Amino acid sequence: VQLQASGGGLVQPGGSLRLSCAVSGFTLDYYSIGWFRQVPGKEREGVVCIENNDGTTYSANSVKGRFSISRDDAKNTVYLQMNSLKPEDTAVYYCATDSRYYSGSYFCMTGDMTYWGKGTQVTVSS
Repeated sequence: VQLQASGGGLVQPGGSLRLSCAVSGFTLDYYSIGWFRQVPGKEREGVVCIENNDGTTYSANSVKGRFSISRDDAKNTVYLQMNSLKPEDTAVYYCATDSRYYSGSYFCMTGDMTYWGKGTQVTVSS
């Protein structure tokens, strides 16, 4: 099982960015996927998680209404669309996956996911 996040970069406040998480070694539609972020010196935060059984999504309050998750099973890729970006969204973003049948809120709030990819840096600054 491998995951690779990409698409990070520098963006101005109010701008948008789409991150991609390419997965391999497993069938995406049987796995829950989570996007997390971490700033040095702070705890990792679950941003958006999508459940494997019915596609229900959970979003952290800090990104609700601005970030959304989608998946393309044919391409084995999950996306994080980030709109109306703020400087406080600056972080390293990671994608993770797990095959267990837990809720998206559980995965996002605990970070208890089995497989993790390397992160991609997102910097929101003018």
